[in-house]
Amino acid sequence: MDDLQTPQKDDLRSRLHARLLAGLPAEALLTDPDVTASYAHDMASFCTAGTPAAVVLPRTVEQVQHVMRTATELRVPVVPQGARTGLSGGANASDDCIVLSLVRMDRILEIDAVDRIAVVEPGVVNAVLSRAVAERGLYYPPDPSSWETCTIGGNIGTASGGLCCVKYGVTAEYVLGLDVVLADGRLLTTGRRTAKGVAGYDLTRLFVGSEGSLGVVVKAVLALKPQPPAQLALAAEFPSAAAACAAVCAIMERGHTPSLLELMDRTTVQAVNRMARMGLPDTTEALLLCAFDTPDPAADLAAVGELCTAAGATEVVPAADAAESELLLQARRLSLTALETIKSATMIDDVCVPRTRLAEMLDGTAAVAEKYGLTIGVCAHAGDGNTHPVVCFDHTDEDESRRARESFDEIMALGLALGGTITGEHGVGVLKKEWLARELGPVGLELQRGIKATFDPLGLLNPGKLF
Repeated sequence: MDDLQTPQKDDLRSRLHARLLAGLPAEALLTDPDVTASYAHDMASFCTAGTPAAVVLPRTVEQVQHVMRTATELRVPVVPQGARTGLSGGANASDDCIVLSLVRMDRILEIDAVDRIAVVEPGVVNAVLSRAVAERGLYYPPDPSSWETCTIGGNIGTASGGLCCVKYGVTAEYVLGLDVVLADGRLLTTGRRTAKGVAGYDLTRLFVGSEGSLGVVVKAVLALKPQPPAQLALAAEFPSAAAACAAVCAIMERGHTPSLLELMDRTTVQAVNRMARMGLPDTTEALLLCAFDTPDPAADLAAVGELCTAAGATEVVPAADAAESELLLQARRLSLTALETIKSATMIDDVCVPRTRLAEMLDGTAAVAEKYGLTIGVCAHAGDGNTHPVVCFDHTDEDESRRARESFDEIMALGLALGGTITGEHGVGVLKKEWLARELGPVGLELQRGIKATFDPLGLLNPGKLF
């Protein structure tokens, strides 16, 4: 569509708007350029975004099907969106596309305490679901840092993680079945409601993490767990990242199952203190947070405290109760927000490495920061090796912006060299397309493109992402 002359573009947009309105209520279609521009991008830096031809906010599956049939008829690209809290440009608009925002499909359709499932629409906010199932004595574990605003559909699209992944796993472990509108408007049902099921290829798992490039998720069957006891946490202060990472390895090697095992480096701790005045130890080089939701969390924390001390911790402070634990965990949840106050822009990396290489990852990131003369804070889901180096920079400074991008790439290269992956939970989107090709290799890339072509032969769904 980019090679069309302006009159032709205007004519196509008029036809598109008319065709969309034929199957949508007027309030579901946004065409004012000032309004549609606000849907053009997610929260990632250095990711191009186009100008949408329209934004559609459907409330029903039939409306989504109408959008996809119209898009196929007119050969118009479609970019599915959730709450746009993503960090890789995966929800960014392409020029003259339909942005399909699913935030109004926000109903919790069913909570079944016997089968331990929830059936939800894609626009349900993660925290809303978590609270709703908690009222029934159940637990939905995936809890991204943006859980108060991010949607289940977006979580499925990027295979999101969260703070509890070390014990409970990521979103992919909880998606049992999906209803998906395909590129041509057909409705596909995958998966199951049962505890077990291995019939045919696992199409459900294929859609999880596909970033809206294979179909539009309109309903999900999610697995739930019984509500665990309230967790109890401790904080351990270390004189080096290597010592903190040695403690992480010891904790996992001894067979402990913490509900949370998080790390904050000195830059991150100081940023949180400046923003929230939480009284965290400014002198620490690494702060390790560990929590248990077991029947006897105090005993588990005592054992972990001994391992931290043996690894070189200078201080180990267990929380006295759930309230103190929540205060410690709030510090970790504030990490990204606090780092954003250092400079006018951030690039948030998402490199996951084997736990045994975690210290090398953190030390290597510190070396990259020194090499490029930048502030790079690291917070990490240490228990599963998922690091979030946050590059802080002034987006108005051309040279500093260049150095930020180069440092970001160097950190990803470091992660791959350590046997890791370029993304543990944020997805590929626009930001990491080049790096996905490097990680997959030519054969893997060819097969993945073939899968994309099978589901979306016209290439209309979220074009320009992943590959």
